[in-house]
Amino acid sequence: MPDVRVVPNVITYNAPISACKKAGQWQLALRLLSLMPEESVEPDKISCIAAISACSKGGQWQLPLSLLCLMPEVRVVPNEIAYNAAISLAERAASGSSH
Repeated sequence: MPDVRVVPNVITYNAPISACKKAGQWQLALRLLSLMPEESVEPDKISCIAAISACSKGGQWQLPLSLLCLMPEVRVVPNEIAYNAAISLAERAASGSSH
């Protein structure tokens, strides 16, 4: 049987990043997001928002705000969903709630 290698693309990264979000595995979500450029895969809005949401679910609020600011650097324009997630995080941080 010939060696078969799956060529990574944005979908092969977005699926596990979204799964990390659901499982509250924010560290792994960020690691996967950081690996994308190494594999010549450009993150998209889904990648970034899923990572932001994973951090949020994990009780992190500084990291998602940093990700929001970094989105334009990877040529991803933050949209309403990204901004709403950031606003929600800031509100929870201000009230002292992690979830």
